[in-house]
Amino acid sequence: MKRALVGVALLAASSANAGLYGDDMSRCLVEKTTKEERIALVRWMFVAAAAHPAVADIAKIGSDELDKSNKLLGELMTTLLADRCKEQTKKAVKYEGPAAIQLGFQVLGQVAGSDLFSSPEVAKGMAGLEKYIDKQKLEMLGKEE
Repeated sequence: MKRALVGVALLAASSANAGLYGDDMSRCLVEKTTKEERIALVRWMFVAAAAHPAVADIAKIGSDELDKSNKLLGELMTTLLADRCKEQTKKAVKYEGPAAIQLGFQVLGQVAGSDLFSSPEVAKGMAGLEKYIDKQKLEMLGKEE
């Protein structure tokens, strides 16, 4: 089952496709982040998404935590784009436009999300869903009537 990440403005789906330079920048963003930095990205996505009315009652995040997370991610983005992946970013923006940055962070967000969902603790928590699925009903979907 494909796991979807929380949609946020920076990582929102785009109809644009990455080109050669955007792919190079995306690869650099992934390669030049540490596991801890990818965790910071996942934490930022969670903190930002916690403001949504559908989950606000179960995910209480204070304004201090939001500001701390925004600061950390802002610094990481700046470092990645302006320092670690400077040349790739310049070429991607020059030849493919600013949307290349958005697409690059989508890729990084997907990698970070994979880190999150590969955790044994997360897998164990998600496995609890299985006991509530009616497998017989689902198996009937594949049978002819």
